Amino acid sequence: MSTLDILRVPVLSDNYVWLVHDKASGETLVVDPAVAEPVLEAAQAQGWTISQIWNTHWHGDHIGGNAGIVAATGAKVTAPAAELAKIPDVDRPVREGDRVRLGAHEAIVMEVPAHTAGHIAYHFPEESVIFVGDTMFAMGCGRLFEGTAEQMYTNMRRFEALPDDTRVYCAHEYTLSNGKFARQAEPENEAIAARLAQVEAARARDEATVPTTIALERATNPFLRAASIEELASRRAAKDRG
Repeated sequence: MSTLDILRVPVLSDNYVWLVHDKASGETLVVDPAVAEPVLEAAQAQGWTISQIWNTHWHGDHIGGNAGIVAATGAKVTAPAAELAKIPDVDRPVREGDRVRLGAHEAIVMEVPAHTAGHIAYHFPEESVIFVGDTMFAMGCGRLFEGTAEQMYTNMRRFEALPDDTRVYCAHEYTLSNGKFARQAEPENEAIAARLAQVEAARARDEATVPTTIALERATNPFLRAASIEELASRRAAKDRG
């Protein structure tokens, strides 16, 4: 079980920004701040001061709050080395296998391109926690804006290999639409049907449906469950068509 405090900050229409706090050191980081003010306010309400920003990729709804948070706190920015041209004022560019820390807690950088060419994830193996940005969602995966189905299939295999209890923190509340598509993609899958019913009830109460877990995604995510590159590509194209 993680000893990190992880706080969800809903912003914009469906983004989740994650505040991660280490009690022992008093350090706090923010993952993919779309905007600054709500994140700063959420940290202040907890009595936390942000010292680090970790970006998973360059899209504006993941880095838009960087400058404001840096100006307010002096936080240092960690971001994918492959996307430095698109993310300003990065203090530490990172690549596959690099290790980053929050207090005594160490995360390993995973390169997971497909949604963007340089997309990364941050995996805390000892905490059973991973921040995946827009690569994987609850019951879904990111659009292939700058990469290929083959890359996304490889990403799914890497995620699938993580322990069942790994908690997956993605950056959007897309589970309801993803669940409806999953039901179409695998109409015989009873686990998907049961989860979709739970998601529909949660969203009707305006409750969040993430984080998720690797075990749950193995059972209900049609992209993680795709048996081949071709099947993933076909499912992604069908989802894109709506």
